[in-house]
Amino acid sequence: MFKLKQSILKEMKLLFRDFGGLIILFLMPIILVVMVTSIQDSTYQDVGASKIPILWIDQDQDSISYQLKEELTNSQNFTLIDSLNNKPITQKMAQEAVFKGKYQMGIVLPERLTQDLQIKVRQNVDALLEEMGMATATYEPVELKKKEIALYFDPATQVAFKNGMKSSIDKMVLQLENQSIYKTFESQLGGSTSMIQNEKLIDFNEILPVKNNEEVRPNSVQHNVPAWTLFAVFFIIIPLSINIVKEKNQGTYLRILSSPTSHVVLYFGKIITYLIICLLQFFAIVIVAKLVFPFMQLPDLAISLNQLFLMSIMTLTAGLTAISLGILVGIVAKTQEQSAPFGATFTVILAAVGGVWIPVFAMSETMQQISKISPMHWALNGYYDIVLRNGSLIDIVPEMLCLTLFSVVFLTIVFVYDKKKRTV
Repeated sequence: MFKLKQSILKEMKLLFRDFGGLIILFLMPIILVVMVTSIQDSTYQDVGASKIPILWIDQDQDSISYQLKEELTNSQNFTLIDSLNNKPITQKMAQEAVFKGKYQMGIVLPERLTQDLQIKVRQNVDALLEEMGMATATYEPVELKKKEIALYFDPATQVAFKNGMKSSIDKMVLQLENQSIYKTFESQLGGSTSMIQNEKLIDFNEILPVKNNEEVRPNSVQHNVPAWTLFAVFFIIIPLSINIVKEKNQGTYLRILSSPTSHVVLYFGKIITYLIICLLQFFAIVIVAKLVFPFMQLPDLAISLNQLFLMSIMTLTAGLTAISLGILVGIVAKTQEQSAPFGATFTVILAAVGGVWIPVFAMSETMQQISKISPMHWALNGYYDIVLRNGSLIDIVPEMLCLTLFSVVFLTIVFVYDKKKRTV
């Protein structure tokens, strides 16, 4: 027990002498969680904090274009701009401005959009009524050219935004087309609009989890605190591997092993020391989220004591995996120039694959399968089970078992590799 205590004290001294390492472990994650949460907060709000400016070119100037403009304006997410420098926007001006990144998007409605749509609807209604023996055609069918609503997007715009806008505009046009069909049938059959119910029969209702008789809505803080806590925990790989390389190069490692001390005690000293650091990182980020975020007009991190306890357990389990990986990197690496860049790069790769930056469900099927080999994937799922899904200890047991398995594999490789080196 005395040897283990001395090993822990040695690790503490090495760690606190490394000022740069302390910055990596504590200050950097706090800055990251504050900055990323501030940036992402508006994406979790019901109504965007800022409206997206869209260049609007209306060559139709009729009912369809007016209603489309009204729908987009009423959405409260967009600002439609139809003039620049007190001059009406042309299609060429819109194309140049959007492609240069000055505006996110441009919409160009073609000429005779409303008229041709009404003719098309009238022809279809006439054909249907004629087939039913109720011929009402009043003019010869006209061959119509296909109408295209031109959409210009900034080349840097994400695909998800493009698809969302295309879907929204298509839905609006379809709705207006249906209204036109109703009106045409009414005029042809002599009906009355008062008999037609315009209320939507089918609607969407998002069912949210309920806690204390209140709906729980996820926010940016609940997503980013777990994600960047995990990122901070795995950055332990860098200072831990560097310290192990230092010990090997300075001969400290050999002197310890030549003493009547088991190398298992040496490793357990490192594990216990850095597990304490993991908990300190976690509590530091939680304190910042609770005390600093409200002053920045960001949502509060609403977690109960039970959730805090479960998150602490998950942090220790994830920390054990990160420490095991850090020991492995330190044992295998021969110089600090090898361990530090590899540790940083590998952590970033694990975060990217594990879903810290991009949600796993948004990845391809192949990448979704690959993400399962990242410890961060399982740890992040465990955090989300606690914070967002109101899970209990039983719910996070599978993730904890997977992380423990990662730790066992890494430490087994460490002991086998270390024993082989000492034997040689």
